[in-house]
Amino acid sequence: MSDKLATAEQMIAHYNAQDADAYVALMTDDAAEAGYRGDVLRDGREGVRSGLKAMFAQFPENRAEIVSGQQLGDYVLLHEKVYRSNAAEPFEVMSIYSFEGDKVSRVEFVR
Repeated sequence: MSDKLATAEQMIAHYNAQDADAYVALMTDDAAEAGYRGDVLRDGREGVRSGLKAMFAQFPENRAEIVSGQQLGDYVLLHEKVYRSNAAEPFEVMSIYSFEGDKVSRVEFVR
């Protein structure tokens, strides 16, 4: 059994390094990022890659800190604190990672 929590934590490490290519390499081709039970924000691996690259360009100091994480079956839940810049107030988000095999197929954000 793979350690899906470690995969999600690795995605955050790639996110913090602003390495969109390494981040999406851990996702399925048809992966999506979306609001919780809501609209898709970034569709497909390429949509996630281009969306992250645009966000990293807009917020070069952007980073996420993992407060806690849990795995249950094919799901990982991360409580994150996100900083858009070193001067900005952080905001908190719950990220729900859904897996197909060893790859992430969907990330939903609760804010």
